[in-house]
Amino acid sequence: MTEFLAELVGTMILIIFGAGVVAGVALKDSKAENGGWIVVTVAWGLAVTMGVYAVGSFSGAHLNPAVTLGFAVVGDFAWAKVPVYIAAQLIGAIIGAAIVFFNYLPHWERTKDEAAKLGVFATIPAVRKPFSNLVSEIIGTAVLVMGLLFIGANEFTEGLNPLIVGALILAIGLSLGGPTGYAINPARDLGPRIAHAILPIPGKGGSDWSYAWVPVVGPLFGGVYGAVFYKAVFVGEMGPAFWILSLVLVLVLFGAASVELRKGRTAADQLEEKIVS
Repeated sequence: MTEFLAELVGTMILIIFGAGVVAGVALKDSKAENGGWIVVTVAWGLAVTMGVYAVGSFSGAHLNPAVTLGFAVVGDFAWAKVPVYIAAQLIGAIIGAAIVFFNYLPHWERTKDEAAKLGVFATIPAVRKPFSNLVSEIIGTAVLVMGLLFIGANEFTEGLNPLIVGALILAIGLSLGGPTGYAINPARDLGPRIAHAILPIPGKGGSDWSYAWVPVVGPLFGGVYGAVFYKAVFVGEMGPAFWILSLVLVLVLFGAASVELRKGRTAADQLEEKIVS
């Protein structure tokens, strides 16, 4: 199996299980309907585990452009392979989403909620605040890539690594996934979103392209920063990239916080004026 095909198949498996569980929980008259957040996060962790088991020996099972780019930036992956891996991941995600569509054919018509149908394919923030949503995706993906590097630095019983990676995804989903649905993977969001746009899903509504940049830009920056942070702090390779990216991250964090705090102060002032008047 070539590395291109491995990344395609691995990402396809990831999306079949991951988007599949969301469909089961969100679509009307599914036996898993209303299964809840725990069901979704556990299945996503197992989805990554199965993808890694399937193709890890062929390509390393990145299954995520943020991982591929992060590893390349710190010298752990060849730049020449980056476009090949990312293209395979995106194609695999589209195919996986299409398979989920066919698996749940009778349920699309029965589900009237357009957001529920879009949510099977793409992430939708719990509170739509693009700047804050971007921060959540950066943090989640930075933790993901650092976690992968932590795992790689330790020795486990042969064959156990994919389970540990799945546990990492589960932990991220349970602890950090609430604000945005934790894309933490540009291919995981963009590929299925493209599938949503082109598939003949009854009553599907729009694909929310105005938000689509967040689960692409956030994970890409977070993946690079997670890898650079690991190399700087744990390996001692503290080059200019670490300081530059850290400054950018601080500006983004404080920018998002200032926007929300300013809104909070404005709301408080308006409430005070109403009380006084």
